[in-house]
Amino acid sequence: MSIQYSMTAKENLLLVEASGFDESLEEVEQYGMAIIRACQENKCTRVLCDELALEYRLSTFDTFESASFIARYAPHVGRIAIVCNETFIKDAQFWETVAVNRGLTVRAFKELEQARQWLDS
Repeated sequence: MSIQYSMTAKENLLLVEASGFDESLEEVEQYGMAIIRACQENKCTRVLCDELALEYRLSTFDTFESASFIARYAPHVGRIAIVCNETFIKDAQFWETVAVNRGLTVRAFKELEQARQWLDS
């Protein structure tokens, strides 16, 4: 698996730090499901995904499919903020649009502080 990640739960916030690169749709779905399980186990309603060190390599179609998949399984999570390298912000915003259109409350950011503020609002 080329996505390496760690997760820490504090109160109702799950902090995810990811690095490496996404090799396949299956890998991204596994990563998403690990986050969903951690939210359920720790009763987290907010997620901050720090993906500044993660390289996005999925095709547009696979990005669409991954957002649809995650939205199908994660409607109970209150808010999800994804912070990515500016190079990949358009991919992240496309993922956001697909997921939001399927009922997920998620936003993509280029800066951690903006993401934290949105999660706390």
